Amino acid sequence: MNWLQRMMIGRYGVDQLSKAMLILTLILLIISSITGLDIINVLGILVLALSYMRILSRNIDKRYQENMRFLQWLSPIRARINTLLKRFKEHKTHRFYRCPQCNQQLRVPKGKGKIRITCPKCKSSIIKRT
Repeated sequence: MNWLQRMMIGRYGVDQLSKAMLILTLILLIISSITGLDIINVLGILVLALSYMRILSRNIDKRYQENMRFLQWLSPIRARINTLLKRFKEHKTHRFYRCPQCNQQLRVPKGKGKIRITCPKCKSSIIKRT
């Protein structure tokens, strides 16, 4: 185990982009084995090689910048997925509306009948049935 630690000194290591590339490799290899398409297999192996190149790289600043660009690209996707998961978990107890003025998402409890909903952002109010 010491030889591995000594070898990794000064190298970049595993980050979120490397993990995503490894997962993509796994998905591509599974698809390749199901479909039998060699081009997908080659693409998976290329992604795997690129991932290991990043992990073993000594150019830490460049790899860090690549990871930051990946995380900036991934952030809105992650936020949208988290919002959808939250709405799905609360769909039995709450209703979700959009403010017609500012497009702010509004969450109100279900089963209250016809209520006036005031947007906390722009202070406009709408009347909706819950």
